Amino acid sequence: MNINKHKPKEILNKMIKNITAILGVLAAVTSLSLGDSAPEASAQDTKKMVQNNFVETAQKGIKLSGYVDAGYSYNFTGASSGTSDVSGRFGSDTAAKGDFNLYAVKIALEKALTSENKAQAGFRTDVMIGEDANYLINRGTTYNQTNDNQDSNALFLEQAYVSIRAPVGNGWDFKVGKFVSILGYEVIERPANMNVTYGLLWQQMPLYYTGVLSSYKFDDYLDAKLGVVNGSQTDNNTTTGLNGDGCAVLAALNVTAPGGNANWSNNFQYSSNNDNNTASAFVNESSTSTAVENGSNGTGYTFIYNSWGNWAPKFADDKLLFAFNALLGTSSTNAEPSQPGTTWFGAGAYAKYQFNDWFSLCSRGEYLGGNNPAKVTDNYNNQNLSLWEYTLTAGFNVIDNLLIRAEYRLDWGTNSVNNLNTGVDNTPAGSSGPAHYAGAEVVYSF
Repeated sequence: MNINKHKPKEILNKMIKNITAILGVLAAVTSLSLGDSAPEASAQDTKKMVQNNFVETAQKGIKLSGYVDAGYSYNFTGASSGTSDVSGRFGSDTAAKGDFNLYAVKIALEKALTSENKAQAGFRTDVMIGEDANYLINRGTTYNQTNDNQDSNALFLEQAYVSIRAPVGNGWDFKVGKFVSILGYEVIERPANMNVTYGLLWQQMPLYYTGVLSSYKFDDYLDAKLGVVNGSQTDNNTTTGLNGDGCAVLAALNVTAPGGNANWSNNFQYSSNNDNNTASAFVNESSTSTAVENGSNGTGYTFIYNSWGNWAPKFADDKLLFAFNALLGTSSTNAEPSQPGTTWFGAGAYAKYQFNDWFSLCSRGEYLGGNNPAKVTDNYNNQNLSLWEYTLTAGFNVIDNLLIRAEYRLDWGTNSVNNLNTGVDNTPAGSSGPAHYAGAEVVYSF
């Protein structure tokens, strides 16, 4: 029988050596988990000690961000059936009477391109969950919406694209995949806008595209964008004309003033077919043997021009901000002889004053007009579109990363409140308002 004849001192040294190695592995893993300043060296040491069982560091430069946005809204206009159809308002802003809202939980994962002018690549993915996501998936019209349509369980993929930089000139950047619209002063993220509710013009802007978008910065004062996409709000190459191979061309030119305190952006979109985000040109089935909606016979075109700008006067020490937003669009449907193409136009003005580090006041006034109300309802008739809104928003930055806002909004105009139904061909029997709204929002960003 063989007996282990190692001396006690040798056995003790071997045990100490093994324990030291184990502690080294645990230290390396802990260092990686806590974000040590030199994780690569720790990972290499760990790999040497435990061979294939090692912790691999995450790729550098990838950042996770987002926010949670919740609040309360009260529409003073509403029917007993639980509808509050105010033309031009976003779906989650139209719940009748009082309603607690989970507007959105947003998560963004991004590896942004650096400032270096060299060949490089990155990505960005944005996901939203909540009541806003429910309507962002299929914004459509808000006519005859009920409180039952408010659903906070919806999931909306806002963006998912690969970003590439070609070292040409000052650096030529590309986005390939799904990305947000280049048009409009307001954006999909409520907390990034001056006001809680979305504006009339934002409701008429495209939300997102799938395709390719390139951008180039000529100097500190001039940059441009050019892209080719499927069309607004669609993942296929047909837009709404199912008989054609539709696409859209995007272009933008942005001018920044010397000093960086003002800029002017001009944005264009031309769709080779009718666009998912333009005139409905709705035809009632009772008036024709074949219902034609959104010009689905594959003919027509859509053109949209948007101009916006902002200015922060230097004499106000960055406390005062003015902005404007303008829109002109036209769509030729050729769907029915009795339904000519739709033209819509509008303008908005914004102002914000930052009284101190924690309190600000924002104001917005907008007008939206057109040759028929199909832009905001699911009905086409021989009546012009004329809507107005005014919004006043108070913001409170009381704690780091926490924003609290209170808002009052007033909407009015031709048939601006369509909370009743005549029962004849589903034609709305609306009033000119006014429609009052009051709400509050709490946002935590990370």
